[in-house]
Amino acid sequence: MTIFGGGTPSSLVPWSGPAILLVDLDAFFASVEQMDHPEWKGQPVIVGGPSSERGVVSTASYEARRFGVHSAMPSAQAERMCPQAIWVRGNHARYKEVSQTIMGILGDETPHLQQVSIDEAFLDVSTTRHNTEHPYNVAARIQQRVRTEVGVTCSVGIGSTKTVAKVASDREKPSGLTCVMPGSEQAFLAPLPIRALSGVGAASEAELRKFGIQTLGQLAQAEESLLKRVFGKNAGLMRQRALGGEQSPVAADRTVKSVSHETSFAQDITCREDVRAAIATMATGVGRRLRKKGLAGTTVSLKLRLGDRQIKQAQTTLDAPTNNERAFTGLLYDLLDQVWAEGTPVRLVGVGVSNFEAPGAQLNLFANEAAGQRDHNLLTAADAIKDKFGESALTFGHEWRTKGK
Repeated sequence: MTIFGGGTPSSLVPWSGPAILLVDLDAFFASVEQMDHPEWKGQPVIVGGPSSERGVVSTASYEARRFGVHSAMPSAQAERMCPQAIWVRGNHARYKEVSQTIMGILGDETPHLQQVSIDEAFLDVSTTRHNTEHPYNVAARIQQRVRTEVGVTCSVGIGSTKTVAKVASDREKPSGLTCVMPGSEQAFLAPLPIRALSGVGAASEAELRKFGIQTLGQLAQAEESLLKRVFGKNAGLMRQRALGGEQSPVAADRTVKSVSHETSFAQDITCREDVRAAIATMATGVGRRLRKKGLAGTTVSLKLRLGDRQIKQAQTTLDAPTNNERAFTGLLYDLLDQVWAEGTPVRLVGVGVSNFEAPGAQLNLFANEAAGQRDHNLLTAADAIKDKFGESALTFGHEWRTKGK
């Protein structure tokens, strides 16, 4: 636990101004697996797909990370680096359940909560006339509750802005607590490597290093022309972030901008009927999600990743908003013919719907009202069966064509 800029845990310097916490659950998926399987505690655990299916690492426990394993690494490489690891495909329903419990704990501390992923959230715990508790104490209490009430750990960063809080949360892991006091932001950030800053990826890091920029302090003092060359229109924003001065509020954005569903294949598929069957299966998933969210969209998109990793995309606009996959699957087949030639290996198929309109708009495109009603009844019944008995309780014929691939 570190307090940067003055004070100790037993003698805290008073806090003034905005106070933002970033709570980051440590190796979350792997931690949940170790919690649910106590015999795995202290052992390297990797959540991800097997190498035989071109899998990648989703999360690695800290025991596995000591061998160099990290997220997004090809599973084959991770297997070579840590052959003794315990591999788990993952249980996302379980991870979501644990995440919701933890978000409830965070919500007990403040209504100003912005969940940014299943394992990360910002909190605004600024001191006011009615709330005088030091942010450090709030963070320590959150860590204690998450550990004792749930059984996993989290690292917390505290700062006057979201950027500082995020960088601070990565300084000491796992179970770290780093507090950057107001007024010490620049001194805290300046010596850190440029990759510590959100928005600096591998390509921009390499470009900055060409000009001798290796720390955030150097980035903050760099020429405007150089920053524009690397970051384009975001040059000013990145300078402000490097200075710790970017101001953006903690606000939950629950606006859904698109709904999509995609899948990768263990072996490339080349047959038109297989690709069409995969498209229909993805469209079914998108339609179901749209109906569960009460959304209807007018833009339908198709995404393919070919065997050579080249990505092909196409989209079309509907005359009226829909959440009925039977209304837009045929259009996806037309898009397929625009971007793909039969025989070309396909590794991934994705379908998306966006540009939503208000509920209550016409939800199907069928001119025949009776046919539209039959489709509506069919999909409503299918949704009800899946809600009650699970997603695999009912399967359409086209889904069997690519099942197991």
